[in-house]
Amino acid sequence: MIKEVESLFSLKNKVVVVTGATGVLGEAFVNGLCGAGASIVVIGRNEEIAKKRVEEAKIAGCKAIYIIADVLDEQNLIDAKDRIIDEFGKIDALVNAAGGNVAEAVVQPANDVFDLNISALKQAFDLNLFGTLLPTQIFGKEIAKHGGSLVNISSVSATQAVTRVLGYSLAKSAIDSYTKWMAVELANRYEGKIRMNALVPGFFITNQNRALLTNEDGSLTQRGQAIISKTPFKRFGEPEELIGALIYLLSDASKFVNGENITIDGGFCAFSGV
Repeated sequence: MIKEVESLFSLKNKVVVVTGATGVLGEAFVNGLCGAGASIVVIGRNEEIAKKRVEEAKIAGCKAIYIIADVLDEQNLIDAKDRIIDEFGKIDALVNAAGGNVAEAVVQPANDVFDLNISALKQAFDLNLFGTLLPTQIFGKEIAKHGGSLVNISSVSATQAVTRVLGYSLAKSAIDSYTKWMAVELANRYEGKIRMNALVPGFFITNQNRALLTNEDGSLTQRGQAIISKTPFKRFGEPEELIGALIYLLSDASKFVNGENITIDGGFCAFSGV
């Protein structure tokens, strides 16, 4: 019985594409996928980090390659898909981890809310929404040939009014809508062979939000303190704490799960603040 349960969560012989794999959360995803036995395609824009991710995966005994690509460049993604098929012959799963905020899109307390940087807001929206939709279009078509799983990355800011990050919040709300819409379409058109779900992380320290949440000496900013006070666990999440849910959504353990969000936030969304 133990072996049967373990096999449910195994990704052995599965080829998993991870966009945004050169980021902080992407690193945890690659490590977790490797531990579950997957063959991994690291996609990102930083070649030095991408190469390091692959080297570490290979040392751990995993098959892995990296491809430098922009998730908003359709031809980049098509070229990446062709290389993956040449290398592995198939794609079984996609983790849409590319995204994040745009510094110019952050609405500071002193900014006039009727004088927003619309261009920057559009950049943040495009990066997160279309940076998920385009890879799904290209890699999802291959996954659909024999079935598999797609996992998007949403955010607690999709359903909670989190100040300053308007563009990011709008895009993550759109990700929630897209996840449900696409999940239904995939189920209806492919007889349940391919599914889409999303992770909803709470607050994790990444390179993009570090300056917003921590001071140079490592202490918390006022914003960081406000988040911790609203989080019952009274700490930020560790990237590795996303791995369990990710493996679940990619594995056969979740083969009847579709169009769902799994929230991993230390109780942030559950807490009223009182």
